[in-house]
Order: sequence, then C-alpha cells, then structure tokens
Amino acid sequence: MSQYVTSIGLDVHARSISAFAFNPMTGECESARFGYDPVSVAEWALGFEEPKAVYESGVTGFHLCRALRALGVDCVVGAVSKMQRPAADRRRKTDRRDAEFLARLLATRNVTEVWVPDERTEAARDLSRALADARDDLRRAKQRMGKFLLRHGHVFDERTPAGRRRGNWTAAYCRWVGSISFAEADDACVLEYYRDCVRRAEEAWRDLARRVAEAAGRPEWKPVCDALRCLKGVESATAFCLAAEAGDFGRFPTAPSFASWCGLTPSERSSGETVSRGGITRAGNAHARAALVEAAWHVPMSGRAPKALASGQSVAPAVRRHATKGNRRLQDRREAMRLSGKRPCVANCATAREMACWAWALARMAG
Repeated sequence: MSQYVTSIGLDVHARSISAFAFNPMTGECESARFGYDPVSVAEWALGFEEPKAVYESGVTGFHLCRALRALGVDCVVGAVSKMQRPAADRRRKTDRRDAEFLARLLATRNVTEVWVPDERTEAARDLSRALADARDDLRRAKQRMGKFLLRHGHVFDERTPAGRRRGNWTAAYCRWVGSISFAEADDACVLEYYRDCVRRAEEAWRDLARRVAEAAGRPEWKPVCDALRCLKGVESATAFCLAAEAGDFGRFPTAPSFASWCGLTPSERSSGETVSRGGITRAGNAHARAALVEAAWHVPMSGRAPKALASGQSVAPAVRRHATKGNRRLQDRREAMRLSGKRPCVANCATAREMACWAWALARMAG
C-alpha cells in the first residue's frame, strides 16, 4: 500500500473536475475546480505534501487516472459500488461535497481500488465489446424486418423434401424475402430499408469478428486465448473476451474470486441460524458473465471426447489434460443437476460459475 499524507478527492465529469484536498494530520482542507485538464489538476495536487488522488469508477473511464500517474500524481479509481454514503447526505449532493466525501474516504483507507488496465488491454476490451454490440445490432435488424413482414401477413414456411421446416435467415429465406412485393410503394421502400440494415449490420459483425480473431492470435493474447479455447463452448471471440476483460488473471488469488468478479456467485441473506441463498449476484463484469453463460449452454450438447485443437492453436500438454478434466467435470455436474430436477437456467448459471473457475486455472497455467 502506498504511503501518502494528503488525500485528494476528484468528482469527475465530462467537462469539469471538482477537487478537494484533505490532510488528516493537520485538518487542513482546500477545494478547487478545473476544466477537464489533467495537467492543471496535477500541478495543483503536487503542491500538497505526498498527495494521493481518487475518483469514482464510471463512464469517465481510466484516462484521467493514467494521465495523472504519468504526471507524477499517485491516482486510483475507487469502486463506486463499495462506497457507503451517510443517509444524511442523500438530499445534499453537490460536486464539492462528492469530492470531499472521496477525500475523507481515502484518508481513512476505506477505498476499494479498481484495477486500472493499460491502454493496450483497454483497446482489446473495446474491440471485444464492439463485437458484442455489432451482434446485438444484427439481431435487432433481423427482428425489425421479421416483425415488419409478420404484420403484413408474410410468414416463411418453406419445407425440405423430408417435410422439415427450413430455418430463417438461410439462403432460401433470403430468396423468399426477395420475392415479396407490396401494393404500396411505401411498404416496398420500408422492406428495402430493413434488408439494407441487415446487410450492413452483418458486414460490420463479420469485419469485427475477423479483427477479434486476428487480435486473439497476437503474442500478448495467444497463450491465454489458446488455453481457454480448450474448454468446450469457448472459441476465439469468447476466449478473447475473457482474456481482455480480466486483463491479468494473476490479480485474482483464487478461482472463486474470479467467479465472484464475474458476478456468478450465489446471493445470500443470512442472519443467525437462518441461511438463505438466492440467484447469482450479477455484481461484477457483465461482459465476462454473459460470455460464460452463453458458453455454458454448449456443455450438455457436447460429447465426452477431448476437444480437438483448432488450426494454429498451440497449448502445453498439461493445459490440455486439465481442460479435458474440466470439460468432463462440467458435463457430469450438468447431468447431475438435470437429474435432480434443477431448472435449465439455474443449472446453466451454476455451470457458468464452475466454468469460470476452470477458465481461471487454465489461464494461470498458460500465463
């Protein structure tokens, strides 16, 4: 833990920064207000004895923290979800009071620090999250077009020679959409607009998926991504998402701590002799949690044989053996929960939590 004398709280906004400096040894306090200018904040902060600054985690990200550190100011980002404000302050909220609250919290060593990624790791996170956004955009575009056709009585019901209904968004479906005509020119224009939205969204998604696959093969990500891909249900995009979101798996001392960071541990309300546990907390990284939950749905559909290595994938024999052991363990646990009558969604979340633990172990072995 760094030693410091003056605690500085920063209430950061898009265009302004309110600062409050507090020296608990002398009781001196000083406040200031700046535009979003790290240089001015650093010059002011360095005028105090051994300063350390803190601001809340949020939409402003980590740019200010990295900039202040580069200028010689010790700065951390505090987990806003871990900060408990006095009830009396709920009706008195100003930028200055928020900055003072952070400064006094830092002075009493009650700030839970957020891990600050470097610029390369944050860029990888942005790329992975952009791919998820592109996938959501593509799904929305398809839904809009499908529901537009449904409102006008057009339903795809083509069948194979064996009598099985063909799926949507296949080549046959696209040909069927192309054959639809409307009596009203406005409806025809709307359909063409929706078709163009789907085409553009699909092109964007494919381009980002290609970039993610390329990024997963870079030297800084390849060992961990290749190890994570040994788990069934985890491929390049999911492995890259987990690696980028975690950044450094070594910062998690145990596998349960990584699962907790993902928000996959059960919630609990216990008191005295009463023990009550509920659904997962969801109090963690939503992107990693979503990737693990989606990957866990593949577990009951996979076979018992070890997962074959993909082209270009390279892992140590010990990593592959451990991954095979983990895959079988996940399958056995999922089957046991099914036989005990657990609901599929509950069983899947439990599988995702255990998969997070195996992913942590494989990443540590590869790293």
